[in-house]
Amino acid sequence: MVGGFLRDALLGRQSHDVDLAVAADPLSLGRQLADALAGHFFALHEEHKAARIVLAGGEAIRSIDLVPLRVDIGADLAQRDLTINAMAVPVEALAGERQPSIIDPYDGRRDLAEGTVRMVRPEAFRADPLRLLRAVRLCAELGFTLDPQTADVMAEDASLLSQAAPERQRDELMRILATPRAAPGLRLADELGLLEPLVPEVTATKGEEQPKEHEWDVFDHSLETVAALDTLLGSEEPADGRWARLWRELWEKMEEFPAVGEHFQEEVSEGHTRAALLKLAALLHDVAKPETRTIDDDGRMRFFGHAPAGAARAAVVARRLRFSGAEVRQTEAMVKEHLRPLQIARDGPPSRRALYRYFRDTGEAAIDVLFLSLADHLATVGPRLDWDDWQAHLNVVGFILAWRFQEELAAPPRLVTGHDLIDALDLTPGPLVGRLLEAVQEAQATGEVTTREQALALARQELERMEARL
Repeated sequence: MVGGFLRDALLGRQSHDVDLAVAADPLSLGRQLADALAGHFFALHEEHKAARIVLAGGEAIRSIDLVPLRVDIGADLAQRDLTINAMAVPVEALAGERQPSIIDPYDGRRDLAEGTVRMVRPEAFRADPLRLLRAVRLCAELGFTLDPQTADVMAEDASLLSQAAPERQRDELMRILATPRAAPGLRLADELGLLEPLVPEVTATKGEEQPKEHEWDVFDHSLETVAALDTLLGSEEPADGRWARLWRELWEKMEEFPAVGEHFQEEVSEGHTRAALLKLAALLHDVAKPETRTIDDDGRMRFFGHAPAGAARAAVVARRLRFSGAEVRQTEAMVKEHLRPLQIARDGPPSRRALYRYFRDTGEAAIDVLFLSLADHLATVGPRLDWDDWQAHLNVVGFILAWRFQEELAAPPRLVTGHDLIDALDLTPGPLVGRLLEAVQEAQATGEVTTREQALALARQELERMEARL
């Protein structure tokens, strides 16, 4: 047994994925082991003969990865990335009554005790450049510090990260964002030169000044937005008094909406949670500010259109890193609509029409956008936070969520279908029918129509207006 499972066991951390180095053909052994354990076999890499067994319904162990042992265990551990991953224990020893003897040639247990992430050898990162990001991720996951000599080597090799497969870069990034230390993880990645090859779009925001209302430039504001989410989405009240009050007031408000807490633990795709995806949107939400920056005649700085332009850039990032279609759409929506909650409440409580359009346009990301708005607020004012403004912002969020969870208002049953409109208005199937349905549904949500007859009448009026404009 090698790698992360052993490391986490020594730390007392729960882990469900076992790594085994075997002196046999992993593909052949894997099939036999899958049959014996009633699991599912997958060949991870035919050329390198790596295999995975997924255990259906496994609680203590969900998967077992098999890789070929390199000559002997000493040679195998010498090829690993970090000292805390370069430990092993014979499987048969685990079945004994005595405490098994751990093979630890690089003092991994010492580094575990000291909270240090240290390389096995300088060549480790060149052998697999993704290890650069993995070292940062482990610092974020475990709350460890990076050994200075290791940091120097990583900085020298940082440009190699782009050689790693986009999917692997994506998964390490999402594991960083899934931790409560995502912002420090991103800052460490930036200090080592790893953030630029990973998300080059963010580089242009460095040093980009903002209006006096902002405490930080665009780059630091973006990382501070992630930091705010680290705290706001935390499962426990923070130790820091100021943040404890912010966290407490937020979740006291959310007691009215118990589904919100569970919402952020949901997986969007491939093990990526909504919380991690929200932090990705936070990193990217102002990415288009440099290109949209203008100065008015009175000297005022503005960033007109930065939200939709940023959404397009965020979608490019997500597609490049091979995120799923659902993740691309939600990231795009969060960035595009991150200003919307305060915009619709500028002149008082949002109207029913504004609320309907908000939920229509944000879709699956509606709740996430509200939390991004809160974090954006905190990262704008920084230590100059006005508590009355914070309470007002929380009240806006609560007002919008109250509408969301009144199901009959947010998603009322349809009064008419597309077929009804086609028959009643003598139409042919096409986009026009969809636009008329949308007009009816909006009017229904705002209380303007309540019956099928009123819905058909409104659709007829809309159709006449459209034809008149032509």
